[in-house]
Amino acid sequence: MKTKDLLLHYGRQFGTLAGLLVLCLVLWALTPHFLTVSNLLNVAQQTTLVAIVAVGMTFVIITAGIDLSVGSLLAFAGVVMASLLQRGLPLAPALLIGLLTGAAGGVLNGLLITFGRLPPFITTLGMMSMARGAALVFTDGRPVSGFSDTFRWLAVGELWHIPAPVIIMLLVYVLAHFTLTRTKLGRYAYAIGGNEEAATLSGVNVRLYKTLVYGLSGALSALAAIILTARLNSAQPIAGMMYELDAIAATVIGGTSLTGGSGTVVGTLIGALIIGVLRNGLNLLDISSFVQQIVIGAVIVVAVLLDMALKANRK
Repeated sequence: MKTKDLLLHYGRQFGTLAGLLVLCLVLWALTPHFLTVSNLLNVAQQTTLVAIVAVGMTFVIITAGIDLSVGSLLAFAGVVMASLLQRGLPLAPALLIGLLTGAAGGVLNGLLITFGRLPPFITTLGMMSMARGAALVFTDGRPVSGFSDTFRWLAVGELWHIPAPVIIMLLVYVLAHFTLTRTKLGRYAYAIGGNEEAATLSGVNVRLYKTLVYGLSGALSALAAIILTARLNSAQPIAGMMYELDAIAATVIGGTSLTGGSGTVVGTLIGALIIGVLRNGLNLLDISSFVQQIVIGAVIVVAVLLDMALKANRK
């Protein structure tokens, strides 16, 4: 990267982090209940689900795609896994099948996009409807509940006084960062998003790597489903509503360009924390959830405008 591009890249990252810190200071000034250990741990726990789903979204958007099916795949993978647990299947196989269910939905998205040449928006919009319908049909519209304490530990347990979901989220981000920066999948994802035709001419198997990226997104949605099911002690066929919006918001706020070719999971984590802190602070200030949706939407628009301004500056 050129020196100017490096400055813009890291400047955006530090700018997002600075925005998070300023937001925390403002909320601390407005309510003394914000900057407490218990509340900060609560923010971290509440952020885990969106943050995990947003990792998969980051990979997809880096390839210049979009995945609107993450919330529905979360619901479908959750009810499949929960039903297997209820029928007495051991924990490890049930979790594995749940993850594979989400991954299969993502792979199907990838195959339709790469081999069927369908636009990612249309493909994942269709999968959003199909997976949600499948979850409702599979459960007859009823929640699946009642699980062992061992399974529930994934959401309510602690390790070194750190909530288990936060540990899982951090492990996901470490692995995702390594994948993006040190493996072929990461390098090729950037290449495909930057210029798909050039990547193809360079010998990159675009169909394979695009499909893998969507499969990863589906698998991470299923991982979020496992944590959510353990937290609620119930798998809901209507779970995951609007998760696609929050995941896209976290990714874009974190500096990943919607046009593809650039972005980091570190930025996505900061973006997810901004959304989590913002929601928590607005709740503490007793601001309506309807107003919260307006604020989150405005933040997304500002983030995209900033990204467009930075791209224009590079040119």
